[in-house]
Amino acid sequence: MSESKKIICTVTNDLNYDQRMKKICSSLIKAGYDVLLVGRKRKNSKNLQERSFNQHRINCFFDAGKLFYLEYNLRLFFFLISQKAFANNAIDTDSLLANYLASKIRRTHLVFDGHEYFTEMEEVVERPITKWIWKIVENICLPSVSAAYTISKGYAKLFEGRFTKNFEIVRNIAVFKQRDLTKPRNGVLYQGSVNHGRGLEKLIQAMPNIKSSLTICGEGDLYQKLQNDSLKLNLTDKIHFTGYISPAELEKHTIKAQVGITLFSNDGLSNHHSLCNRFFDYLHNAVPQIAMAYPEYVAFNNEFEVAILLDELTPENIANAINKLLTDSELYNRLKANAIAASKEYQWQNEEKKLISLYNSLPD
Repeated sequence: MSESKKIICTVTNDLNYDQRMKKICSSLIKAGYDVLLVGRKRKNSKNLQERSFNQHRINCFFDAGKLFYLEYNLRLFFFLISQKAFANNAIDTDSLLANYLASKIRRTHLVFDGHEYFTEMEEVVERPITKWIWKIVENICLPSVSAAYTISKGYAKLFEGRFTKNFEIVRNIAVFKQRDLTKPRNGVLYQGSVNHGRGLEKLIQAMPNIKSSLTICGEGDLYQKLQNDSLKLNLTDKIHFTGYISPAELEKHTIKAQVGITLFSNDGLSNHHSLCNRFFDYLHNAVPQIAMAYPEYVAFNNEFEVAILLDELTPENIANAINKLLTDSELYNRLKANAIAASKEYQWQNEEKKLISLYNSLPD
């Protein structure tokens, strides 16, 4: 494909651990596009892993908070205006402003990927000024995007209720491949960001009453606190923290897990209408899981029962649900078989067709 078909995707996180963007960029490369993924470089960032697409990291003085987002968008803007591209792909609202301004100057297509309903994330909704700022960014930028997509029907409805734009649904589903699902399974697994709103504090509180070990794969704002909590509860032999690990290592943990955790607080519409990637990662590894009785998970579970759904996020409910999966072999085997069946229908190979069609529909 010609140079004019270059797509620049931008995120604010470390590129090595972003499985979603690896899938998206790899699919666009296979479709013939020239893809550049841009992210941030942190003090502890490891060398970039070799990918089929190009990668670039931006160094920032600030590491978090308003000053980080301001600095990152400024640096990203100056980088983007130095690049010739067919389309700029802003992944979530936190990289949107730089892409919007650069697309106006360079006259490129602006594509928006709403992985979260950003202004209703728990970290944002509790901070009125922060929420107000991000809503202004969205109100300025989103009406003029060339195309937009998001991960769930709930998010699409929320976005379309605010903006006169169609939001396609490209779900963050695992790639279907043959996996050895006969290996022995042991322990409870949480994978993903170790941040507020994921039910992790209550999960730690539930662990004294759970007849299994817990592995937490990932890092985030709560990482140190959860380690301290496990120490206070004398659970250091029962709870294992891996920190950031490669996607290959994460897959090894997932396929050996007995129970997966997909929990969210109900603080903000982003959590309430989520349909996160770990839900599908567990599913593709035939791992029965505990999830919340929020609309997207209820709808999926009505079609393929793959999880026990909690009406309320409490340590007692978490413990009861996990112990039920650990002891009720009939239920466990049913959910496992349903997960295997669902993985054949819900797979990235189907979702990427919608993604590629979206980009192919953009005029030259």
